[in-house]
Amino acid sequence: MELYFLGTNAGLPTTQRNVTSVALRMLEERRSSWLFDCGEATQHQILHSPLKLSRLEKIFITHMHGDHVFGLPGLLSSRASQEGSPPLTVYGPAGLKAFLEATLNATQSRIDFGLEIVEHSGGVIFEDSQIKVEARALEHRIESYGYRMTEKDRPGSLNMELLQEWGVRPGPEYGKLKNGESITVNGRLITSDQVLGAPKRGRIVTILGDTRPTPGIHPLADGADVLVHEATFTDEFADLAHKYYHSTAVQAAEAAKKAGVGELILTHFSSRYKDQDQLRPLLQEARSVFPNTQLAIEHQTFPIRPSAQEREKE
Repeated sequence: MELYFLGTNAGLPTTQRNVTSVALRMLEERRSSWLFDCGEATQHQILHSPLKLSRLEKIFITHMHGDHVFGLPGLLSSRASQEGSPPLTVYGPAGLKAFLEATLNATQSRIDFGLEIVEHSGGVIFEDSQIKVEARALEHRIESYGYRMTEKDRPGSLNMELLQEWGVRPGPEYGKLKNGESITVNGRLITSDQVLGAPKRGRIVTILGDTRPTPGIHPLADGADVLVHEATFTDEFADLAHKYYHSTAVQAAEAAKKAGVGELILTHFSSRYKDQDQLRPLLQEARSVFPNTQLAIEHQTFPIRPSAQEREKE
């Protein structure tokens, strides 16, 4: 499980950065990727990435501002041109369905894969045996949401030394033991509890849309291994951030500290910050409050690791 940033700029693209989009890659877990927001030119960014449209399973839209949705019709049309594309579900706030239907119909775009559009107002919006997705409203100029992805607990590690000692070879038997079943090898009954370690806590990833500081962030971010939070401005522009319903790097760090997250990744930077050198003050300000902070960098992978506390338990 890892994050891959396709766009990190706020409002407008620049020659250095594209507008907002980030992928959650779960190739080992689900053999698919999920996309969060789809600003203009996201599909071009995907062409320069290891991501594949055919493996895109779900798209989550935080809010309906153009820098978060203008790339969606083009991406869907391009995906439709690839034969055999599997079904895709797009989640987002009210207005998403009308926007997509109008643009796809007006351009006579043929979407011949199964496309489901789900408008929501928060709560649990998806859950299966592997993962649960919750949404909660934030505070922005229009309806804006954050998403919390909670991976279900995974089976513990097999005791390989003991399995080898008892003559269990790699293969289907390993899978049965992982699933809690018992097997018989050389006349010996082997139960899963004999060879399986304690379950591993599922990882938690929180990705927020545009927002001012608001109490709604805490339930989404509480105990998350990774929090992706907008940081449009440095602290000197706190008044401007408040006026336009955005956050500063310090405010993002304060939210991360309060929620006890493992790692904070800042994104959605104002175009006034032209390059990495000009973004460094945002990182420094955030780290003064929450040391384990990173800047989102386009076309860079950020692995989702369990927080330090969880690693100690394991």
